[in-house]
Amino acid sequence: MTGISMPESPKASIWQKVRKKQQTRLFWILAAVAIFVCVVLFLVMSEDTIDIGDTQDPKSLPLVTVELVSSGPERVEVSAFAEVRPRWSAELRSAVSGRVSEVLQTAFAGAQVEAGTTLLSIEASKYAADLAAAELALEEAMLALWEARNATTVARRSFQRSGTNAPNDLALKLPQLAIAQNTVKTAEARVAAAHRQLDDAVVTAPFSAFVTKRFVSPGQTVNVGDQLVTLVDNSKYQLEVGIGRDDWDLLDTSIVGLRALVLDQKGDQIAQAIVRDSGGFLDQKTRQYQVFLEIDAEEAPQVISGDFVRVLLPGITVPDALNIPASALTQEGYVWYVDTDSRLQRFEPEILFRRQDRVVIRNLQTVNSTSSSWRIAVTPLLAFLPGQEVRPQEVGG
Repeated sequence: MTGISMPESPKASIWQKVRKKQQTRLFWILAAVAIFVCVVLFLVMSEDTIDIGDTQDPKSLPLVTVELVSSGPERVEVSAFAEVRPRWSAELRSAVSGRVSEVLQTAFAGAQVEAGTTLLSIEASKYAADLAAAELALEEAMLALWEARNATTVARRSFQRSGTNAPNDLALKLPQLAIAQNTVKTAEARVAAAHRQLDDAVVTAPFSAFVTKRFVSPGQTVNVGDQLVTLVDNSKYQLEVGIGRDDWDLLDTSIVGLRALVLDQKGDQIAQAIVRDSGGFLDQKTRQYQVFLEIDAEEAPQVISGDFVRVLLPGITVPDALNIPASALTQEGYVWYVDTDSRLQRFEPEILFRRQDRVVIRNLQTVNSTSSSWRIAVTPLLAFLPGQEVRPQEVGG
């Protein structure tokens, strides 16, 4: 009948769906192949570009700043730290007992005094009386000695007139004379002791010094042995330096009498010290050699007692050494250099000593040692690799 459409068959519908799926799958396969071909072409073109750039543009190599360092003799300076101490340090104590009658300003903490300066006084009337009594006893002893000598002289003349010999020393009164002589010596010693006690009532500075502490005030009663003031020498300072065995081998055979540089914490020279003595024994705690130095305070006004300083001791002369910048030494302890093929190399140096912003190391005996000059990298980077080709540029170039 016309006007009535027949329904589509089930087989035709299934075939259309399968055909659509095949077309979609083919599309994605072709797209994947096209993408793969594009990637391969891109990689090939990029590789060609890199090769061309490496061979045609040497400026693309890393730029490394180097310093041309030549090997030569260097005198070793052994560095060590030490505390500045006064040569003398005294805690004055009372040698007599009594009331403090006067305390001068020279006894105040911080005062600078010369040797013999009066610091304080202790009531001395008792000691003046003791001195007077001792002097009186001395005069009496001298009178007794005179009488004994006179008696001996009279006895000796008496026997001479009679023409006989004295039977014994007692007849000549010689024992009495000896006793009188010893009595005079004893009296003289007591006078000297009384003088000493009277002098001790006035406390004076035994050497040129700074007063660091005062323990007494006027009117205070002190006994023998009580603390009065503390003094530290301000004319000479001493340093005691500990040196390890390795550094000890780098010192001259005899350094006694030589001068050593003294640096402050900033590295500036503030004085010169003279080596007074060295070696002889090891410290029981550190097992290090001890070096003793002295500084004249008049020649070193910047030195202060109690300061912590660095001492540079003169050492032996190393015939083959390299003086490199301190920045060339990495935190790992390596030194980088550029070889004759303009490639980076590194080595672990034997550090001899440091001098301000320089480090002196022993020259490395390698193939490169045929040349006396090294191109040392001034500021090595973490990205450095052994054998890496670089473009070296000398400092200031």
